[in-house]
Amino acid sequence: MSSHPFSTLALAPAQLRNLADLGYQQMTPIQAQSLPLILSGRDLIAQAKTGSGKTAAFGLGILHHLNPSYFAVQALVLCPTRELADQVAKELRRLARCMDNIKILSLCGGVPMGPQIGSLEHGAHIVVGTPGRIQDHLSRKTLDLKAVKMLVLDEADRMVDMGFYDEIRYIVDATPKRRQTLLFSATYPESIRKDSSRFLTDPVEVKVEALHSSSHIEQRFYAIEPAERNAAVAQLLNHFRPTSTLAFCNTKIHCRELVAELQAQGFSALALYGELEQRDRDEILVRFANQSCSVLVATDVAARGLDISTLDAVINVDVSRDAEVHIHRIGRTGRGGDKGLALSLAAANEKKWVQLIEQYQQTKAEWHKLEELGPVSDEALVPPMVTLCIAGGRKDKLRPGDILGALTGDGGLVGAQVGKINVFEFFSYVALDRQVAERALRKLNGTIKGRNFKMRFVE
Repeated sequence: MSSHPFSTLALAPAQLRNLADLGYQQMTPIQAQSLPLILSGRDLIAQAKTGSGKTAAFGLGILHHLNPSYFAVQALVLCPTRELADQVAKELRRLARCMDNIKILSLCGGVPMGPQIGSLEHGAHIVVGTPGRIQDHLSRKTLDLKAVKMLVLDEADRMVDMGFYDEIRYIVDATPKRRQTLLFSATYPESIRKDSSRFLTDPVEVKVEALHSSSHIEQRFYAIEPAERNAAVAQLLNHFRPTSTLAFCNTKIHCRELVAELQAQGFSALALYGELEQRDRDEILVRFANQSCSVLVATDVAARGLDISTLDAVINVDVSRDAEVHIHRIGRTGRGGDKGLALSLAAANEKKWVQLIEQYQQTKAEWHKLEELGPVSDEALVPPMVTLCIAGGRKDKLRPGDILGALTGDGGLVGAQVGKINVFEFFSYVALDRQVAERALRKLNGTIKGRNFKMRFVE
């Protein structure tokens, strides 16, 4: 494998030191192909999947061209979901640690406008947001994009799939014509090519191979009758017993039906789809990411932008009709050198979609028999953690360190018994080892830093 160190790029010495501190030594394939073009000011169409390092690619480009002394919005990143926007903003802040006073603002729907308007009045260098909320701010004249030098459309295919094309066009028209535009997309169908052509000037196209190595991800296909599809999911879970499973359905109705069946059989399962209240969505994602829920059942659009670091298995409950989407789905497992498992259920009428996947992957599907899979344990598949919800958050000046300190102090836990801590505006969530959680809550008695908060387990 060829070596592409960041030191070969024309980045500031402080940025190179920061990258080394963050553990970034070698560029990923998408970074090696796109960063020289981005730094030279070219418009770009980059086809790369989630987890390929694309955020650092456009993030380093944004920061390289930024003028910190000019306090105006110089870069705008559009994302399809709040979750992805939050991830991108977090990564940009890490990359900007070596620069003084860089303000990065996240503007997404599902949260009140007031605080966002207040933050905008104080100015920002970089804005990351969802199309609907950015358009809202533009129409209220609370956001000015006349100084934007770089526009990034992240996961453009999903933004168009979710019906955001008109909003994107409105936002693009509010930016200067002389700007650099970067379009990142996991898939790049002809419809996106046509829709995006008016946003780009003489773009360079970059594509990183999205196929996954069989040494990292084991793919198994199972032939089923349509009526036994949901029962087959339970059979797979009882046999392979993954700690965390992301199951894909093609419709939100099927998501709800499957979760109801799994819950009735004693599985810890949650559904993620459109029309959920933002707080419910946040809570579901927190519980799945911190391993206090075993199975997340989602549609492709709802799952876009999720960044779950340890995912044992992906189940394609319905075969995707798009081979590239299939590759994107299964690429969520087997990350960071871990072994992943991708299990696909296919009825007779879906075999044609499997053939398209075979052609795309240039490998034959490995078919296995469901009847060979028996339960390997009589015990229920129980997640290792449980989530404690605390009725206090950033507004109460609660920090993760405060919560950890209380749990390892008055709560009597050791650090290894405390999992992920997520602090939101008004609520905080912490994952606790299921075996000791009840005892810790009794000892804590609602007290953190001498203050009393309502606490409950989310089940």
